[in-house]
Amino acid sequence: MCDTSGFGHQPQPLMIVLSGPSGVGKDSVIKRLLEKDPSLAFVVTAASRDPRPGEVHGADYYFLPREEFERRIASGDFLENAVVYGELKGILKEEVQRKMDSGRDVVMRIDVQGAATIREKAPEALLIFLTTNDEEELINRLIDRKTETRDNLELRIETAKQEMKRVTEFDYKVVNPEGCIEEAVDTILAIIKAEHHAIPHRKVNLT
Repeated sequence: MCDTSGFGHQPQPLMIVLSGPSGVGKDSVIKRLLEKDPSLAFVVTAASRDPRPGEVHGADYYFLPREEFERRIASGDFLENAVVYGELKGILKEEVQRKMDSGRDVVMRIDVQGAATIREKAPEALLIFLTTNDEEELINRLIDRKTETRDNLELRIETAKQEMKRVTEFDYKVVNPEGCIEEAVDTILAIIKAEHHAIPHRKVNLT
């Protein structure tokens, strides 16, 4: 393995935020990212809702009782938190700091609203907006999931339409068309590699 760090170059871990509307495939893309590059560290999101079938505490989400979640918000434990479809979600500061202290790039899955908060609190974070080819494809994916009531589905579709308009708030846009996850993942890995060669390098400070 060749040493490509360069004279006088001290690599800094990146804080990578993968965001986008419901239905664009964030979970699937992150799973494949971690498979292709095990050096990446995934930051698990905390949520106040109950786990869905197959979801594992500490792997998919930290499932916290709402009272504990609210107590930790009041204590300033979250880097960002928001109400998403009636439930609380957030990223714990200690989780991010612990993984960045290991020197690894960290990846987090955050909704569009939360990504805006991260940009404000940690402007050197790398924000990537995941999307579909068009609005019709996104709506069809939401319908095909069959995980929502009619009212919730309509809310998610309308929210997704509004979130798609915020793509200009991000550093990169990556399209994840149906059946092309490998291309989307490879694009994200290429972005990460390029960012490690950027001058000046992004240096996130959470204090």
